[in-house]
Amino acid sequence: MASDKVFHARSQGIPSEGVKDQYADGKAARIWKKYIGDSNKRTQNYREFLTGILKKHGCVKVLDAACGTGIDSMMLVEEGFQVVSVDASDKMLKHALKARWEKRRDRKYDEWIIEEASWETLPKDVESFLPGERFDAVICLGNSFAHLLDEYDDQRTQKMCLENFAKVLKPGGLLIIDHRNYDAMIDKGSTPGHSIYYNSSYPVDIKTSVLVVRGKPELVALDYCICPTENGDVAEKRQVYYYLLVKLNPHCAAPEIHKIHYYIKLIFYSEFRLCYYPHKLDKFTQMLDFAFSNKAKHSIYADFKPLDQVKEPAYYIHVMQKA
Repeated sequence: MASDKVFHARSQGIPSEGVKDQYADGKAARIWKKYIGDSNKRTQNYREFLTGILKKHGCVKVLDAACGTGIDSMMLVEEGFQVVSVDASDKMLKHALKARWEKRRDRKYDEWIIEEASWETLPKDVESFLPGERFDAVICLGNSFAHLLDEYDDQRTQKMCLENFAKVLKPGGLLIIDHRNYDAMIDKGSTPGHSIYYNSSYPVDIKTSVLVVRGKPELVALDYCICPTENGDVAEKRQVYYYLLVKLNPHCAAPEIHKIHYYIKLIFYSEFRLCYYPHKLDKFTQMLDFAFSNKAKHSIYADFKPLDQVKEPAYYIHVMQKA
């Protein structure tokens, strides 16, 4: 197989033994934090949807099972919920811990708990730092669950993790979990362009690759190309851009022009790849029902709206209420 045809499952710098933590090199975590911004940049529809459901069901204690940089957790803390945030990526947790430290003078953040935990051992991990605790709600949003790939080709690990979410819920508690519209991505080979979660101020381009093995979609890789600026050095970067493109371009031969465009991309753009398991709506719905012993009330939303109101959503959101 030619080298340019090899499919790389992750960005450079992420070790093979760390596939589950696709943020292991720290690069993706840094860029992702810039992409999603802060809690004030969450879309209003998302904020109203999530806090509305939690308040409607009288939820107080919430486990953010994929807290990442802490943006959703902070939004919930601001709304008055008691939040416990966990993630398996220590690189992501560094950003959450930093955010809590920066809010240390705000009393609302005094009881915000941040710990490292794995979905595969979630009940045991929670027991280690909060003995006997059960939650009114567990959230796993932002397409986080799809990071968990299918190692054994039978989805056994994914099923176990969904059951673990159910185990840490109180009776009547809610699991709110989502996934991208992989049905559409597999059929069309592209990712819906709109984001229902982030009002990002940075231009973002997403290239979609679908890996099919023996006729079955096994993996979706999304290559994010983000144009962030760091430390307020926008003016300096613009000067470099102007010099490279305007001053040198007219005097350069074709090979040199390619170099100029390479350096422009190097200066302005950040790229990384994340890989996901392509959960189809019907199959994921069945897995959730089974995880709750087919006794939970199961509601499905499309981009935070009733399912029949959105023709081709970017995300499906499942709300499970434990019996």
